[in-house]
Amino acid sequence: MMRDGYVARWRGREYQASPDGGEIRLYRPEAADGFEEVRSGRYVRVVPAAEVEELAYVRTTCTWQGQPFIVLAVHDGWLRVEYTGGRWPVAQAMRLETFDFGVYQGWVPVGEVTDVREQRI
Repeated sequence: MMRDGYVARWRGREYQASPDGGEIRLYRPEAADGFEEVRSGRYVRVVPAAEVEELAYVRTTCTWQGQPFIVLAVHDGWLRVEYTGGRWPVAQAMRLETFDFGVYQGWVPVGEVTDVREQRI
């Protein structure tokens, strides 16, 4: 599983999360007590931040062509990746798209990446 976003541990279970000041929105794919449907397959519950056992940012990283990347998305055997090496000539040589100033992204085949791992920040 490729993840990029907040997660929270609440009552011993980990959820996708979204912090909002003194509250945390917890998300799950199926109905449960206290969770309200926000769209099909997406349920939310807002809890006080003080009740959350852990809040962390999780990102998936990888290496492609010997360079470091963050995995942003997965689709049909391809990964949307963002270069984190900080060197414009390298990003240009790899034919990455300029997403923003100093931010370079592209789609790469899943089979070409190595060292895929999840990091908690």
